[in-house]
Amino acid sequence: MFSIIFPGQGSQSVGMAKEFYNKYSLVKNIFSRADEALNFNLSKIILSGPISEINLTKNTQPAIFVVSYSIFSVMKKEFNINLNQANYFAGHSLGEYSALTCANALQFEEAVRLLHARGKSMQDAVPSGQGAMLAVLGLKVEEILEQINSISINGTCEVANDNSPGQIVISGDKDSIQILQDSLKKKSIRGIILPVSAPFHCSLMESAEKKMSQKITESLFKDPKPSIISNVTAKAENKVNKIKELLIKQITSRVKWRESVEYMINNGVNEFIEIGPGKVLSGLVKRINKDVNVFNINSIDDITNYINK
Repeated sequence: MFSIIFPGQGSQSVGMAKEFYNKYSLVKNIFSRADEALNFNLSKIILSGPISEINLTKNTQPAIFVVSYSIFSVMKKEFNINLNQANYFAGHSLGEYSALTCANALQFEEAVRLLHARGKSMQDAVPSGQGAMLAVLGLKVEEILEQINSISINGTCEVANDNSPGQIVISGDKDSIQILQDSLKKKSIRGIILPVSAPFHCSLMESAEKKMSQKITESLFKDPKPSIISNVTAKAENKVNKIKELLIKQITSRVKWRESVEYMINNGVNEFIEIGPGKVLSGLVKRINKDVNVFNINSIDDITNYINK
């Protein structure tokens, strides 16, 4: 049994998918459709940068989605690999939109527009420099929650991502995150401030959740095939109304990635295929369970190696 997983923010780089773009007219067409849907040249930002443009959340989110969808489409249409036979699709944060689109639950153009709006509203939710995210290494969720509760924090300091055992990301206002980092340092616990533009997946994103609520509600979704693993519930979801409700909640909720992977494994999955830029999720899956097979598809060679496995 296998699952397809799609990466989230942090996997972007200038020139991602250039090899696919140069070789396949199918990919050129996908990039062109994205530009048309957004009314600006996202393709140029993806292929040529600059990195400062690709790192703007409003660009990052649709860019990673377009690249993931392009590689998925090449595997399906150029290599005739029936990826929709997978037991589940899952994606990390924005990757859930890649999963839904590849599972035929959401139209490509609709997803591009939603992700651009999502990125912009998340970016605008907290003034620049007022929020922060901290990756804490070596602790479990319960342990980091104990650490947060043991110190005096008046602001926002919440678990944003439960990525894998020993990698938890905390979101909040800058001062609260600094207090936590200093407290952890005294106990020799490593915490790394992430280079992000806003504190994602915490209650400070409420204005973004409100803005996206109407857009998601009004968008046309269909039941996905296969089922999608929701970041919010870490369970399989396949009903439109529930998926919409969870996508709205996802903006302020914890990304339960570790629990999602464990759910898939507990339901018989022993192979994960990460489709899209970077190798972040492949690394996380191996940390969660070293016995499963993990394939990362980020180049034409990767597809060939997967076929010849």
